[in-house]
Formats: sequence, structure tokens, C-alpha cells
Amino acid sequence: MLQQVNGQSSGSDAHGRESLREDLQAFLGGEAPLHQLDDLTKVNPVTLETVLRCLQARYTADTFYTRAGCTLVALNPFKPIPQLYSPEVMQEYHTAPQPQKLKPHIFTVGEQTYRNVKSLIEPVNQSIVVSGESGAGKTWTSRCLMKFYAVVAASPTSWESHKIAERIEQRILNSNPVMEAFGNACTLRNNNSSRFGKFIQLQLNRAQQMTGAAVQTYLLEKTRVACQASSERNFHIFYQICKGASADERLQWHLAEGAAFSWLPNPERTLEEDCFEVTREAMLHLGIDAPTQNNIFQALAGLLHLGNTRFADSGNEAQPCPLMDDAKCSVRTAASLLRLPEDPLLETLRIRTIRAGRRQQVFRKPCSRAECDTRRDCLAKLVYARSGLPGMRLYPGLLSSRGSRLLLHCPTGSPLPARPAGRVRV
Repeated sequence: MLQQVNGQSSGSDAHGRESLREDLQAFLGGEAPLHQLDDLTKVNPVTLETVLRCLQARYTADTFYTRAGCTLVALNPFKPIPQLYSPEVMQEYHTAPQPQKLKPHIFTVGEQTYRNVKSLIEPVNQSIVVSGESGAGKTWTSRCLMKFYAVVAASPTSWESHKIAERIEQRILNSNPVMEAFGNACTLRNNNSSRFGKFIQLQLNRAQQMTGAAVQTYLLEKTRVACQASSERNFHIFYQICKGASADERLQWHLAEGAAFSWLPNPERTLEEDCFEVTREAMLHLGIDAPTQNNIFQALAGLLHLGNTRFADSGNEAQPCPLMDDAKCSVRTAASLLRLPEDPLLETLRIRTIRAGRRQQVFRKPCSRAECDTRRDCLAKLVYARSGLPGMRLYPGLLSSRGSRLLLHCPTGSPLPARPAGRVRV
């Protein structure tokens, strides 16, 4: 207890203060440096500032994974670190008696969920939620988990089991370039931003061996087809077909060199994601043959021409909006590429059909210019959703599909009843 005499502390009080100061310094000095704290719940005090300082210190020390209780915080290093994800590291976490006592890693999460789903006492289906800002590394994290499960879920004594897991892994990895081409775009924050969600379900048999997988996509940002924010781009696939098509394909799809398309902003930018051959090769590996690919790309070229279709205001509300002079060729080309009769296409865009009354009488009402533009955009979004990302339903053979759901099965008979372990990419 502090006492003051004439405003001055007594000697014993001064000694107490000095002792308290020494104890405090010893306490603070005994704390581990921030970059050595592998769990954010251990920082003192637990505030936003100290948490950020801890993450910054660990990032500077090239330590990119940190626990936050039962959550794992992953920082994007923005540089390749192959030794962090090597097969040796996978085996280290897989064979560890207590992987949670090793350094924080995405493999810790993967191994813990795998042990939970194979538990002999109470096996439970598992889910891993991968979430974060655009560019945080969600796609990379999903790939790492897929590789990890392909390694650990294969029987070390069965060559056949190992090859099955390897084939399933390869098919899912081959689906990534396709899904990224049709579902990713360049935004202000990320050159390869995913504009859709993805759910991957791995299927294990009673022996905890991987026998199949299902990939499901959802929440595709279809509006991007017809409306792109300033300084952003449309989906990668549109730029790929414009830059990577052969001379014959350009002629077939009416994609002349340097042609301008309203729905293809910032075409001068060249990105790594603009590689058309990578997408085509991945589609072939997934069973999408060349004729089917050609049909899809032709439809996408038709959408680009549809985007150049412009309407003028009608002077008479009883008459449909006329096409602008420079749009007549575009709508004709779009109809040809989409394999639609030109006149019915124009009627769909410019005339609204109304059914009313008990007898369901049909009335035809010409649309305003704004309504014509809206109907054109809606048609483009519908066609893209059918021929783009959910177009994976076209995969034959081992890849069957229901809507936007892709199934990958074991090629050697029917798998045993599976306990799926799912993970969601948000």
C-alpha cells in the first residue's frame, strides 16, 4: 500500500515501486517474441492491434500459418514456397501422434478431419470452410487439401488404391483450370478472382480409402457477362477465345483481329490466366471432346456479338424499337453462332408476350429501349449459365453430372458405402 509524507513517497514505498517495476519487466521479458506465438489466443492483451502485430511479425519471419483457437489463419506469401507443401511434410503431419503439437499448417486441419472421419469410436462426417477476402489464397488452400487427401487416403500397401486416389485427385485438379476459365475474372483486387462458390465432397469407403468425389459449383456471378465494373474484366474464357483461337476458328466464330466488343473491356491487358490451350487441354482430360468444346466456344462468341446489339428509341410505342445501323450485322452473327433464327431472336428481345384473362388471351407489347437491353442481358446470362460453368454436365464417361454437380467415381466397380468428408470454398 502506498503512503505519502508531505507529498513524497516513503522509502519503503519507493522500494516497493522498484520491486514492482522489476517484476513487470521480468514478466514482459519472459514473454515469447511475437513471431514465436503460434496461437493468437496467447497474445497479451488479445486486442486487434496485438493480433495484427503478431501476424505481421510472423509474416516477416516467413511463417504464414497461425492458430486462433480452433481456427487456422493463413496468410498469402505471394511467392512460391514448395518446401512447405512437399510430400515429406504431408507424411510428417499424417504420421505424427499429435499433429496439433506441430507447427500450425493447413495439413494439421486436413489430418485432424481425416482422423475424425475414420474414427473407430464415433466417425463423423467432416467439413472444412475456407473463407477470406479476394486474393487471400482460398483456391490454393483447396488445392493443398486435395493433394493431402489424395496422399493420405490411399492405401500404402495397395497400388490399385493409390492409383485410384491419384486419378481422382488429378481429375479434380484438372477441373480447376476449367472452372477458373469460366468462373474467374480480373477484378480491382485480384487478377484471378473466383466469382462463384465451390463445394468438394470426398468419398471414403469402410477402409477409409478414397473412392470418389463430387464437385458442386454455386452462386456464379452471371451478371458479369453483361455488366463489368470500371477497370475490371469479363470472365477469363472470353479473352481466351479471342486471343488463343486459331485463324480457322476466328473465321468460324467471327472473331476478327482487333474486333471491339462491348462486353470485353480492357482486352489489351495480358494475364497468365488468358492461356486458351491450358483450358482446352484440361477439358480434354475431363472428357470434353473437341466437337463439344467447339460448340461451347461458338456459343460464347455468339454472346460477344449479342452484346454489340444496340437498340434505338421507337418513335411509336406501338412499334418495336429498331436496331441501330451498326447492330444489324451483330444480331445476325449472334443468331447464327447461337443457332437461333434471327427473326424469333429479335422478337424475343423486342416484344413482350402477356397472357391475361380467364381465357389466357395473348397480348404482344413492344418493349422500351431499356427493356430491350435488359432482355438481351438476361438472355446472355441464361445462355452463359447453361454453356459455361454448369456446362460440366456435358462430361461423359467417368464424369456424370446433375446440374452443376460433377461426380467422379472409382473406375473399378461400385464403391462401398461412403462417409463423405466435405469442404466448402467460399
